[in-house]
Amino acid sequence: MFGQRHVDPAPGTHYRSERLSAVNGQYFFSTREGTLEGPYFTRVDAEREIVSYIRRIQQGSDVIESRVN
Repeated sequence: MFGQRHVDPAPGTHYRSERLSAVNGQYFFSTREGTLEGPYFTRVDAEREIVSYIRRIQQGSDVIESRVN
C-alpha cells in the first residue's frame, strides 16, 4: 500500500495514521479521498469493507486506464 497512484501529485512526506475509528460503538474508516465510510457494527466488518473499498477503487482505476490506452 505504499505505492503512489498515478493520479497523486508528486511524492511527498506521508504519515501513517489509524484509518479506523470508533464513535458511539460504531466503526468508520477514512479514505485517501477524504471520505468517512461507515458506520459498521464491528471492527471486523469495517476491516472487511476497507478491503472491498480498495478493490473497487483499483477496479475503477483499471477501467479508466484501459480506456486511455
